[in-house]
Amino acid sequence: MAMRRNKVHEFEADVPAAELWGLYGTLRAAELLPELLPQVLTKIQLVSGDGDVGTILELTFAPGIPGLETYREKFIKVDNENYIKEAQTIDGDILKLGFLYYMVRFEIIAKGPSSSVIRSTIVYEINEETHPGLEAMVSTGPLAATAEKFAGYLKEQKIPQSS
Repeated sequence: MAMRRNKVHEFEADVPAAELWGLYGTLRAAELLPELLPQVLTKIQLVSGDGDVGTILELTFAPGIPGLETYREKFIKVDNENYIKEAQTIDGDILKLGFLYYMVRFEIIAKGPSSSVIRSTIVYEINEETHPGLEAMVSTGPLAATAEKFAGYLKEQKIPQSS
């Protein structure tokens, strides 16, 4: 029987929510990820769209992750008021492994004028009878690393560079 489940990670960042959304809510995230996390993703290519709902990206994993080379995701929600973005896997190795549904949701929640929470959620569905080991593959680790790297990147941008 297939059941929809989710795994959530929260990261507190001392960066304003609007600044974080400036990365998460735009295609800038796709440009930065391979640069900041080359051990997870080596390439993210814009297939179609402008960063809004309907945008399709192709993501290429770093070598060494068994069974995972590439997959495509489509932005199914981009809420610029509430800082929520959802990207659903529409093609590629994640689905070939046996996931019936795989979606990542990012929510940027303001905690104060200069702090926020990055809530990353993976919503997924698997048939446990045919793919009993798949549950163990679902990890918020890369999303946690992304949150940390993005927050660090934004903080570094604020430090005046000495010439």
